[in-house]
Amino acid sequence: MTTKDCESQSQNSDKQHLPSQLSSIAKIGFMLLCSITVASLTGCSIPSVSFEAQKPDAEAQARGENIAQSTNEKTTPVIAPIFSGSDNPNFVVGVVKRVGPAVVRINAARTISEQLPDEFDDPFFRRFFGDMRPSEPRQRVEQGSGSGFIINSGGQILTNSHVVNGADRVIVKLKDGRELEGRVLGEDPVTDVAVIKIDAGKLPTVPLGNSENLQPGEAVIAIGNPLGLDNTVTSGILSATGRSSSDIGATDKRVDYIQTDAAINPGNSGGPLLNVRGEVIGMNTAIIRGAQGLGFAIPINTAQRIAQELISKGKVDHPYLGIKMVTLTPELKDTINSGSEVNITASKGVLLLGIVPRSPAATAGLKQGDIIQGINNQSVTKIEEVQKIVEASKIGESIQLQVQREGQTLRVSIRPEPLPVRRYS
Repeated sequence: MTTKDCESQSQNSDKQHLPSQLSSIAKIGFMLLCSITVASLTGCSIPSVSFEAQKPDAEAQARGENIAQSTNEKTTPVIAPIFSGSDNPNFVVGVVKRVGPAVVRINAARTISEQLPDEFDDPFFRRFFGDMRPSEPRQRVEQGSGSGFIINSGGQILTNSHVVNGADRVIVKLKDGRELEGRVLGEDPVTDVAVIKIDAGKLPTVPLGNSENLQPGEAVIAIGNPLGLDNTVTSGILSATGRSSSDIGATDKRVDYIQTDAAINPGNSGGPLLNVRGEVIGMNTAIIRGAQGLGFAIPINTAQRIAQELISKGKVDHPYLGIKMVTLTPELKDTINSGSEVNITASKGVLLLGIVPRSPAATAGLKQGDIIQGINNQSVTKIEEVQKIVEASKIGESIQLQVQREGQTLRVSIRPEPLPVRRYS
Protein backbone atom coordinates (compact mmCIF):
# COMPACT_ATOMS: atom_id res chain seq x y z
CA MET A 1 0.00 0.00 0.00
CA THR A 2 1.23 3.50 -0.77
CA THR A 3 0.27 6.80 0.79
CA LYS A 4 -0.65 10.06 -0.87
CA ASP A 5 2.63 11.66 -1.86
CA CYS A 6 1.93 15.24 -2.84
CA GLU A 7 5.13 15.59 -4.71
CA SER A 8 6.07 12.35 -6.39
CA GLN A 9 4.89 9.11 -7.83
CA SER A 10 8.46 8.10 -8.04
CA GLN A 11 10.59 8.42 -5.09
CA ASN A 12 13.52 6.16 -4.41
CA SER A 13 12.97 3.16 -2.27
CA ASP A 14 15.48 4.01 0.45
CA LYS A 15 13.86 3.73 3.88
CA GLN A 16 14.56 6.39 6.41
CA HIS A 17 15.36 5.22 9.94
CA LEU A 18 12.75 6.86 12.15
CA PRO A 19 12.81 7.70 15.85
CA SER A 20 11.32 4.90 17.89
CA GLN A 21 8.73 7.15 19.50
CA LEU A 22 7.25 7.85 16.07
CA SER A 23 7.25 4.33 14.66
CA SER A 24 3.76 3.65 15.96
CA ILE A 25 2.41 6.72 14.15
CA ALA A 26 3.72 5.30 10.89
CA LYS A 27 2.20 1.89 11.49
CA ILE A 28 -1.20 3.26 12.53
CA GLY A 29 -1.20 5.88 9.80
CA PHE A 30 -0.44 3.39 7.06
CA MET A 31 -3.06 0.94 8.36
CA LEU A 32 -5.73 3.63 8.47
CA LEU A 33 -5.15 5.12 5.05
CA CYS A 34 -7.31 2.54 3.31
CA SER A 35 -10.37 3.72 5.20
CA ILE A 36 -9.76 7.47 5.48
CA THR A 37 -8.36 8.50 2.13
CA VAL A 38 -7.57 7.19 -1.31
CA ALA A 39 -4.16 5.56 -1.22
CA SER A 40 -3.16 4.76 -4.79
CA LEU A 41 -4.24 3.33 -8.11
CA THR A 42 -4.18 -0.08 -6.46
CA GLY A 43 -5.38 1.08 -3.04
CA CYS A 44 -7.76 -1.06 -1.04
CA SER A 45 -10.58 1.41 -0.47
CA ILE A 46 -11.72 2.20 -4.02
CA PRO A 47 -11.89 0.58 -7.43
CA SER A 48 -8.81 1.12 -9.55
CA VAL A 49 -8.58 3.94 -12.04
CA SER A 50 -8.01 3.10 -15.65
CA PHE A 51 -6.05 5.49 -17.81
CA GLU A 52 -7.84 3.89 -20.63
CA ALA A 53 -5.73 3.77 -23.74
CA GLN A 54 -3.69 0.60 -23.79
CA LYS A 55 -0.25 2.01 -23.05
CA PRO A 56 2.24 1.63 -25.89
CA ASP A 57 5.22 2.93 -23.91
CA ALA A 58 8.99 3.05 -24.71
CA GLU A 59 11.08 6.25 -24.92
CA ALA A 60 9.57 8.65 -27.52
CA GLN A 61 11.68 9.64 -30.48
CA ALA A 62 12.27 13.12 -31.77
CA ARG A 63 11.30 14.70 -28.43
CA GLY A 64 11.37 18.45 -28.78
CA GLU A 65 12.31 18.53 -32.48
CA ASN A 66 11.39 21.75 -34.27
CA ILE A 67 10.13 23.27 -31.02
CA ALA A 68 11.13 26.76 -32.09
CA GLN A 69 9.11 26.42 -35.26
CA SER A 70 6.03 25.14 -33.50
CA THR A 71 5.96 27.96 -30.96
CA ASN A 72 5.34 30.43 -33.76
CA GLU A 73 2.08 28.74 -34.66
CA LYS A 74 -1.12 30.14 -33.31
CA THR A 75 -2.86 27.92 -30.78
CA THR A 76 -6.14 29.79 -30.22
CA PRO A 77 -8.69 28.97 -32.95
CA VAL A 78 -11.83 30.87 -33.79
CA ILE A 79 -14.72 30.34 -31.37
CA ALA A 80 -17.45 28.07 -32.70
CA PRO A 81 -21.01 29.25 -33.24
CA ILE A 82 -23.29 28.97 -30.21
CA PHE A 83 -25.72 26.08 -30.03
CA SER A 84 -28.46 26.13 -27.45
CA GLY A 85 -29.54 22.87 -25.88
CA SER A 86 -32.94 24.31 -24.97
CA ASP A 87 -33.77 25.94 -28.31
CA ASN A 88 -32.44 23.13 -30.49
CA PRO A 89 -32.94 19.53 -29.36
CA ASN A 90 -30.36 18.43 -31.93
CA PHE A 91 -27.66 20.84 -30.76
CA VAL A 92 -25.25 17.88 -30.39
CA VAL A 93 -25.43 17.36 -34.15
CA GLY A 94 -24.25 20.92 -34.76
CA VAL A 95 -21.39 20.55 -32.29
CA VAL A 96 -20.23 17.29 -33.86
CA LYS A 97 -20.34 18.73 -37.39
CA ARG A 98 -18.22 21.67 -36.24
CA VAL A 99 -15.69 19.86 -34.06
CA GLY A 100 -15.71 16.25 -35.29
CA PRO A 101 -13.26 16.74 -38.18
CA ALA A 102 -10.61 18.00 -35.71
CA VAL A 103 -10.77 14.88 -33.52
CA VAL A 104 -8.19 12.27 -34.47
CA ARG A 105 -7.28 8.68 -33.71
CA ILE A 106 -3.76 8.06 -32.41
CA ASN A 107 -2.15 4.67 -32.93
CA ALA A 108 1.10 4.15 -31.06
CA ALA A 109 3.56 1.29 -30.84
CA ARG A 110 6.59 0.56 -28.76
CA THR A 111 9.12 -2.25 -28.70
CA ILE A 112 9.63 -4.18 -25.48
CA SER A 113 12.70 -6.31 -24.76
CA GLU A 114 12.14 -9.34 -22.56
CA GLN A 115 14.80 -11.41 -20.87
CA LEU A 116 13.99 -15.11 -20.92
CA PRO A 117 14.06 -17.04 -17.65
CA ASP A 118 17.20 -19.06 -16.96
CA GLU A 119 15.12 -22.24 -17.16
CA PHE A 120 15.01 -21.90 -20.95
CA ASP A 121 18.72 -22.71 -21.01
CA ASP A 122 17.90 -26.20 -19.76
CA PRO A 123 18.21 -28.93 -22.44
CA PHE A 124 14.74 -30.19 -21.49
CA PHE A 125 13.08 -26.90 -22.45
CA ARG A 126 15.19 -26.54 -25.58
CA ARG A 127 13.66 -29.80 -26.84
CA PHE A 128 10.26 -28.07 -26.96
CA PHE A 129 11.06 -24.36 -27.47
CA GLY A 130 14.24 -24.50 -29.51
CA ASP A 131 17.52 -22.75 -28.78
CA MET A 132 16.16 -19.72 -26.87
CA ARG A 133 19.08 -18.53 -24.78
CA PRO A 134 18.35 -16.32 -21.72
CA SER A 135 21.27 -14.10 -22.71
CA GLU A 136 19.47 -13.14 -25.91
CA PRO A 137 16.48 -10.88 -25.10
CA ARG A 138 13.34 -11.35 -27.11
CA GLN A 139 11.49 -8.34 -28.44
CA ARG A 140 7.79 -7.79 -28.90
CA VAL A 141 5.79 -4.82 -30.15
CA GLU A 142 3.00 -3.47 -27.93
CA GLN A 143 0.32 -1.48 -29.74
CA GLY A 144 -2.50 0.72 -28.51
CA SER A 145 -4.74 3.54 -29.58
CA GLY A 146 -6.29 6.66 -28.16
CA SER A 147 -7.74 9.97 -29.25
CA GLY A 148 -6.57 13.54 -29.66
CA PHE A 149 -7.69 16.89 -31.00
CA ILE A 150 -6.03 19.38 -33.32
CA ILE A 151 -5.34 22.74 -31.67
CA ASN A 152 -3.92 24.59 -34.67
CA SER A 153 -4.01 24.27 -38.43
CA GLY A 154 -0.26 23.54 -38.57
CA GLY A 155 -0.72 20.11 -37.01
CA GLN A 156 -0.25 20.39 -33.23
CA ILE A 157 -2.41 17.85 -31.40
CA LEU A 158 -3.25 17.49 -27.72
CA THR A 159 -3.59 14.02 -26.22
CA ASN A 160 -2.79 12.11 -23.04
CA SER A 161 0.75 11.29 -22.05
CA HIS A 162 -0.20 7.68 -21.40
CA VAL A 163 -1.36 7.33 -25.02
CA VAL A 164 2.09 8.08 -26.49
CA ASN A 165 4.47 7.57 -23.56
CA GLY A 166 7.57 5.76 -24.78
CA ALA A 167 6.21 5.17 -28.28
CA ASP A 168 8.62 4.19 -31.07
CA ARG A 169 6.07 5.18 -33.65
CA VAL A 170 2.96 7.36 -33.60
CA ILE A 171 0.42 7.34 -36.43
CA VAL A 172 -2.38 9.92 -36.54
CA LYS A 173 -5.53 9.03 -38.43
CA LEU A 174 -7.66 12.00 -39.50
CA LYS A 175 -11.41 11.80 -39.96
CA ASP A 176 -10.96 12.19 -43.72
CA GLY A 177 -9.04 8.90 -43.74
CA ARG A 178 -5.49 10.21 -44.03
CA GLU A 179 -2.85 8.57 -41.86
CA LEU A 180 0.18 10.69 -41.00
CA GLU A 181 3.34 10.08 -39.01
CA GLY A 182 3.40 11.99 -35.74
CA ARG A 183 6.24 12.98 -33.45
CA VAL A 184 6.04 13.74 -29.77
CA LEU A 185 6.96 17.35 -28.99
CA GLY A 186 6.72 16.70 -25.26
CA GLU A 187 4.81 14.83 -22.59
CA ASP A 188 4.15 15.32 -18.90
CA PRO A 189 3.23 12.13 -17.00
CA VAL A 190 2.39 14.14 -13.86
CA THR A 191 -0.61 15.81 -15.50
CA ASP A 192 -1.00 13.20 -18.26
CA VAL A 193 -0.76 15.77 -21.07
CA ALA A 194 1.20 15.38 -24.29
CA VAL A 195 1.60 17.32 -27.55
CA ILE A 196 2.33 15.64 -30.85
CA LYS A 197 2.94 17.16 -34.28
CA ILE A 198 2.03 16.04 -37.76
CA ASP A 199 3.34 17.60 -40.95
CA ALA A 200 0.21 18.94 -42.57
CA GLY A 201 -1.43 22.28 -43.19
CA LYS A 202 -4.87 23.85 -43.27
CA LEU A 203 -6.20 21.32 -40.81
CA PRO A 204 -9.53 21.71 -39.00
CA THR A 205 -9.15 22.84 -35.38
CA VAL A 206 -11.15 22.78 -32.16
CA PRO A 207 -12.07 25.95 -30.27
CA LEU A 208 -10.71 25.93 -26.72
CA GLY A 209 -13.08 27.06 -23.99
CA ASN A 210 -12.60 28.08 -20.35
CA SER A 211 -12.76 25.44 -17.61
CA GLU A 212 -12.53 27.94 -14.75
CA ASN A 213 -16.21 28.51 -13.99
CA LEU A 214 -17.89 25.25 -14.93
CA GLN A 215 -21.11 24.28 -13.15
CA PRO A 216 -22.30 20.76 -12.31
CA GLY A 217 -25.30 19.94 -14.46
CA GLU A 218 -24.01 21.57 -17.65
CA ALA A 219 -24.54 19.51 -20.79
CA VAL A 220 -21.33 18.01 -22.22
CA ILE A 221 -20.33 15.99 -25.28
CA ALA A 222 -17.42 13.58 -25.72
CA ILE A 223 -15.91 12.59 -29.05
CA GLY A 224 -13.28 9.89 -29.45
CA ASN A 225 -12.42 6.40 -30.59
CA PRO A 226 -13.47 4.03 -27.79
CA LEU A 227 -12.54 0.37 -28.26
CA GLY A 228 -11.47 1.12 -31.84
CA LEU A 229 -14.86 2.53 -32.85
CA ASP A 230 -13.77 5.71 -34.60
CA ASN A 231 -15.64 9.00 -34.35
CA THR A 232 -17.93 7.91 -31.53
CA VAL A 233 -20.08 10.61 -29.93
CA THR A 234 -21.53 10.40 -26.40
CA SER A 235 -23.25 13.02 -24.29
CA GLY A 236 -24.26 13.65 -20.71
CA ILE A 237 -23.76 16.22 -18.02
CA LEU A 238 -20.87 17.64 -16.06
CA SER A 239 -21.22 15.71 -12.79
CA ALA A 240 -18.69 17.56 -10.61
CA THR A 241 -15.61 19.76 -10.71
CA GLY A 242 -12.46 19.83 -8.63
CA ARG A 243 -12.11 16.08 -8.13
CA SER A 244 -8.60 15.71 -6.74
CA SER A 245 -6.22 13.01 -7.87
CA SER A 246 -6.64 11.32 -4.48
CA ASP A 247 -10.44 11.38 -4.91
CA ILE A 248 -10.21 9.11 -7.93
CA GLY A 249 -7.20 7.08 -6.84
CA ALA A 250 -4.67 8.61 -9.25
CA THR A 251 -2.15 9.48 -6.56
CA ASP A 252 0.69 9.86 -9.06
CA LYS A 253 -1.06 12.77 -10.83
CA ARG A 254 -1.44 16.47 -10.06
CA VAL A 255 -4.78 17.39 -11.55
CA ASP A 256 -8.18 18.54 -10.28
CA TYR A 257 -10.44 16.59 -12.60
CA ILE A 258 -13.79 17.28 -14.21
CA GLN A 259 -16.24 14.44 -13.60
CA THR A 260 -18.83 13.52 -16.22
CA ASP A 261 -21.38 10.81 -16.85
CA ALA A 262 -20.87 10.99 -20.63
CA ALA A 263 -19.80 7.50 -21.66
CA ILE A 264 -16.00 7.20 -21.73
CA ASN A 265 -14.23 3.94 -22.54
CA PRO A 266 -10.72 2.70 -23.40
CA GLY A 267 -9.68 4.58 -26.52
CA ASN A 268 -11.41 7.83 -25.49
CA SER A 269 -8.17 8.90 -23.78
CA GLY A 270 -7.00 12.24 -25.10
CA GLY A 271 -10.28 13.12 -26.80
CA PRO A 272 -12.20 16.34 -26.15
CA LEU A 273 -14.99 16.96 -23.67
CA LEU A 274 -17.10 19.77 -25.15
CA ASN A 275 -19.71 22.23 -23.92
CA VAL A 276 -22.90 23.09 -25.81
CA ARG A 277 -21.05 25.76 -27.79
CA GLY A 278 -18.63 23.19 -29.18
CA GLU A 279 -15.71 24.48 -27.09
CA VAL A 280 -13.27 22.05 -25.49
CA ILE A 281 -13.53 22.28 -21.70
CA GLY A 282 -11.59 19.12 -20.87
CA MET A 283 -9.48 16.24 -22.13
CA ASN A 284 -10.98 12.82 -21.37
CA THR A 285 -8.47 10.74 -19.48
CA ALA A 286 -9.69 8.23 -16.88
CA ILE A 287 -12.45 5.94 -15.74
CA ILE A 288 -12.92 3.86 -12.61
CA ARG A 289 -13.10 0.19 -13.43
CA GLY A 290 -16.34 -1.49 -12.51
CA ALA A 291 -18.26 1.78 -12.27
CA GLN A 292 -20.77 3.34 -14.65
CA GLY A 293 -21.18 7.04 -15.35
CA LEU A 294 -17.84 7.93 -13.73
CA GLY A 295 -15.54 9.51 -16.30
CA PHE A 296 -12.86 12.09 -15.65
CA ALA A 297 -11.29 14.80 -17.79
CA ILE A 298 -8.35 17.15 -17.37
CA PRO A 299 -9.62 20.77 -17.36
CA ILE A 300 -8.64 22.46 -20.61
CA ASN A 301 -7.03 25.39 -18.79
CA THR A 302 -4.62 22.95 -17.16
CA ALA A 303 -4.02 21.02 -20.39
CA GLN A 304 -3.41 24.22 -22.34
CA ARG A 305 -0.94 25.57 -19.76
CA ILE A 306 1.03 22.33 -19.74
CA ALA A 307 0.92 22.12 -23.54
CA GLN A 308 2.43 25.58 -23.91
CA GLU A 309 5.39 24.53 -21.74
CA LEU A 310 5.80 21.29 -23.65
CA ILE A 311 5.80 23.14 -26.97
CA SER A 312 8.33 25.72 -25.81
CA LYS A 313 10.60 23.54 -23.63
CA GLY A 314 9.75 19.92 -24.36
CA LYS A 315 9.14 19.22 -20.67
CA VAL A 316 7.44 20.54 -17.54
CA ASP A 317 9.14 20.90 -14.17
CA HIS A 318 6.90 20.44 -11.13
CA PRO A 319 7.88 21.64 -7.63
CA TYR A 320 8.73 18.82 -5.26
CA LEU A 321 9.16 18.62 -1.47
CA GLY A 322 9.47 14.90 -0.78
CA ILE A 323 6.79 14.27 1.86
CA LYS A 324 4.21 11.53 2.37
CA MET A 325 1.16 12.78 4.17
CA VAL A 326 -2.42 12.25 5.26
CA THR A 327 -5.22 14.61 6.22
CA LEU A 328 -5.49 14.74 10.01
CA THR A 329 -9.01 14.32 11.37
CA PRO A 330 -10.30 14.10 14.94
CA GLU A 331 -10.95 10.38 14.38
CA LEU A 332 -7.40 9.77 13.16
CA LYS A 333 -6.04 11.80 16.07
CA ASP A 334 -7.97 9.66 18.58
CA THR A 335 -6.83 6.45 16.92
CA ILE A 336 -3.16 7.46 16.97
CA ASN A 337 -3.30 8.72 20.56
CA SER A 338 -5.03 5.56 21.79
CA GLY A 339 -2.66 3.20 19.99
CA SER A 340 0.75 4.75 20.60
CA GLU A 341 2.90 6.61 23.07
CA VAL A 342 2.74 9.73 20.89
CA ASN A 343 0.26 12.43 21.93
CA ILE A 344 -1.10 14.53 19.07
CA THR A 345 -2.79 17.71 20.30
CA ALA A 346 -3.87 19.17 16.94
CA SER A 347 -7.26 18.10 15.56
CA LYS A 348 -6.67 19.26 12.00
CA GLY A 349 -3.84 19.81 9.59
CA VAL A 350 -1.72 17.54 7.40
CA LEU A 351 0.20 14.79 9.20
CA LEU A 352 3.57 13.78 7.72
CA LEU A 353 3.87 10.01 7.55
CA GLY A 354 7.25 9.95 5.88
CA ILE A 355 10.10 12.07 4.55
CA VAL A 356 11.94 11.04 1.38
CA PRO A 357 15.70 10.82 2.10
CA ARG A 358 17.84 13.58 0.55
CA SER A 359 14.71 15.48 -0.50
CA PRO A 360 14.04 19.21 0.09
CA ALA A 361 11.89 18.24 3.08
CA ALA A 362 14.72 16.21 4.61
CA THR A 363 17.17 19.06 4.02
CA ALA A 364 14.79 21.54 5.67
CA GLY A 365 14.51 19.34 8.76
CA LEU A 366 10.90 18.16 8.49
CA LYS A 367 10.21 14.99 10.45
CA GLN A 368 7.73 12.17 10.48
CA GLY A 369 4.92 13.14 12.84
CA ASP A 370 5.10 16.86 12.02
CA ILE A 371 1.72 18.46 11.30
CA ILE A 372 1.58 21.11 8.59
CA GLN A 373 -1.00 23.73 9.54
CA GLY A 374 -0.09 26.55 7.17
CA ILE A 375 1.98 27.46 4.14
CA ASN A 376 3.01 31.07 3.52
CA ASN A 377 0.55 32.15 6.24
CA GLN A 378 -2.29 30.36 4.48
CA SER A 379 -4.11 27.78 6.61
CA VAL A 380 -4.15 24.22 5.27
CA THR A 381 -6.20 21.30 6.56
CA LYS A 382 -6.15 18.83 3.63
CA ILE A 383 -3.47 17.16 1.55
CA GLU A 384 -5.08 18.60 -1.61
CA GLU A 385 -4.54 22.14 -0.29
CA VAL A 386 -0.85 21.42 0.33
CA GLN A 387 -0.46 20.00 -3.15
CA LYS A 388 -2.10 23.00 -4.80
CA ILE A 389 0.11 25.49 -2.98
CA VAL A 390 3.25 23.49 -3.71
CA GLU A 391 2.31 23.13 -7.38
CA ALA A 392 1.80 26.89 -7.64
CA SER A 393 5.16 27.64 -6.02
CA LYS A 394 8.40 28.26 -7.90
CA ILE A 395 11.31 25.86 -7.97
CA GLY A 396 14.22 27.21 -5.93
CA GLU A 397 12.19 29.88 -4.13
CA SER A 398 11.57 29.30 -0.42
CA ILE A 399 8.11 28.68 0.97
CA GLN A 400 7.34 28.97 4.68
CA LEU A 401 5.61 26.11 6.48
CA GLN A 402 3.87 26.47 9.82
CA VAL A 403 4.42 23.12 11.51
CA GLN A 404 3.30 21.72 14.84
CA ARG A 405 5.82 19.37 16.41
CA GLU A 406 5.28 17.82 19.84
CA GLY A 407 2.81 20.56 20.76
CA GLN A 408 5.01 23.46 19.64
CA THR A 409 4.58 25.58 16.49
CA LEU A 410 7.64 25.93 14.29
CA ARG A 411 8.37 27.81 11.07
CA VAL A 412 10.26 25.81 8.50
CA SER A 413 11.69 27.28 5.30
CA ILE A 414 11.90 24.88 2.37
CA ARG A 415 13.02 25.25 -1.25
CA PRO A 416 11.12 23.09 -3.75
CA GLU A 417 13.20 21.22 -6.32
CA PRO A 418 12.15 19.76 -9.68
CA LEU A 419 10.06 16.63 -9.29
CA PRO A 420 12.04 13.49 -10.17
CA VAL A 421 9.75 11.70 -12.59
CA ARG A 422 10.03 7.99 -13.21
CA ARG A 423 9.23 7.21 -16.82
CA TYR A 424 8.32 3.97 -18.45
CA SER A 425 11.31 1.81 -19.32
